[in-house]
Amino acid sequence: MTSDPGRYNSVAIFLHWLLAIAIIGSLCVGLYMTNIPMSPTRLKFYNWHKWAGIIILLLSAARLLWRLLHMPPPLPNSTPSWQQWAARAGHSALYVFFFAVPLAGWAYSSAAGFPIVLFGVIPLPDWVPKDRELAEVLKPIHQYLAYALAATIIVHVAAALKHQFIDRDRILARMGLGS
Repeated sequence: MTSDPGRYNSVAIFLHWLLAIAIIGSLCVGLYMTNIPMSPTRLKFYNWHKWAGIIILLLSAARLLWRLLHMPPPLPNSTPSWQQWAARAGHSALYVFFFAVPLAGWAYSSAAGFPIVLFGVIPLPDWVPKDRELAEVLKPIHQYLAYALAATIIVHVAAALKHQFIDRDRILARMGLGS
C-alpha cells in the first residue's frame, strides 16, 4: 500500500485501472460486434463480450468491497463543495452502472435463450427465465445503460483532466498518474 495519504492504495489503483480497461474493451467489443454479419466470428465476439461482462461484474464487486473497507483519500482542500458533491454523485453513478450494465446483459442473454458459458467451460445459471418478449425489453435496456456508462466515463475522464491540467491539483496522482 502507499503511504501518501493523498493517494489511493495500490489495491484500489490496480482495481480501478483493471476495471477501466475491461469496461472500455467491453464497450468497444459491444459496438463492434453488433455490426458484424451473422457468422461464427460474430458469435465469438458475443461470447467474449458476455465473458467480459461477468468479469466486470466480479471486479466491480471486489472494487466495491475494497472501497467499503478502505476510505478513499480526501479531495484537495481547494476543491469547491459543489465539485465534491459532483465527484460523489459521479462515482456513485459509475458504481451503479458497473453492476447494472452486466446484470442487464446477463438477464437479456438468459431471456433470449442464449446461456452464458464462461470461457466456454463454466455454465452460469440463467438469471431470468427464457422469454422472448422480456428479451425484447431487456436488449435496449442493456444498450442504453451501456451508453449511459460510457457517457459517465467520458465526464469522469474530462473532470480528471480538468483537475490535472487546469486546476493543477494533482487529482490524477491519486490514481497513480501525473505529478
